[in-house]
Amino acid sequence: MPSDSPPRPHRVVVLALDGLLPFELGIAQRIFGLARDELRRPLYEVVTCSVRPPGPVETDADFAILVGNGPEALATADTVVVPASYELGPVYEDGVLTRELAAALALIRPGTRLVAICTGGFVLAAAGYLDGRPATTHWSSAEHFQRLFPRIRVDADVLFVDDGDVLTSAGVAAGIDLCVHIVRRDHGTAVANEVARRTVVPPHRDGGQAQYIERPVPDPQQSSTTDARAWALGRLGEPIQLRDMAAQESMSVRTFTRRFREEVGVSPGQWLTRQRVERARYLLESSTLSVDQVARDSGFGTAQSMRQHLQAALGVTPTAYRRTFRTELSTACGE
Repeated sequence: MPSDSPPRPHRVVVLALDGLLPFELGIAQRIFGLARDELRRPLYEVVTCSVRPPGPVETDADFAILVGNGPEALATADTVVVPASYELGPVYEDGVLTRELAAALALIRPGTRLVAICTGGFVLAAAGYLDGRPATTHWSSAEHFQRLFPRIRVDADVLFVDDGDVLTSAGVAAGIDLCVHIVRRDHGTAVANEVARRTVVPPHRDGGQAQYIERPVPDPQQSSTTDARAWALGRLGEPIQLRDMAAQESMSVRTFTRRFREEVGVSPGQWLTRQRVERARYLLESSTLSVDQVARDSGFGTAQSMRQHLQAALGVTPTAYRRTFRTELSTACGE
């Protein structure tokens, strides 16, 4: 006879190391802790552990946190999350685990999903979990990461990397994108969108999106592409030619394209498509315009073209996206 008992929540164990960034601990607690099924039951159980018996763990701020679980909690995890720490010592400097940390990681069961936020990836790498895999970390540590662990395929230009059972993110806020992505992967867009709405963060930033912060700030003595971008944003619903954007800065198309990529991290065409996707998302969420009208106003021209771009960027059709957000907004406002 089938059981009427609710399904067991997916158990997420966050490993808190000395020097922990409290914000990154909060990311995992908040994003996974907010996810609910249609009956408002929690989809995840989130607990925090340390490599020592229960007690205080120092953070990079002027306070410690009291952790109620020792390393044995890792043996019960379905997913282990390793946030960044400023006191990784030999792990960061030499790629070697301390005896204490190695003993804790040895408790993780085979098949457990592993997630690293920012330089938490150094812990997974030192344990050998990232060998032969693609991974990312904070842009400022990416070169050191690659030198220290040459068997990893480091991609310094992305927000996060999903390699199935092992996932890594870039610095700090990219951990939010990764955790929302995991919720989406586990439970679908509607649940992820609800979590994003309730935490007031974008519901979806593609993992392949560049870590724009790593791009050098343009020399203010040089011409920039700021005016061209502002010009384009003011007329997204119209056809926009590359030569017209270049003309706003009195540059040749070739020079403008090179300068644009240096400053923004993507080509003008890629940037323009992203802005149109964002405009379409905003109109689908906030207006009653028809899908055809949204397509025209966001510059895609036709509903079919917009559908293709939204499907590629978000994995969802315009109609489904609008329905999801309308349903989620009604639910959130009713709570």
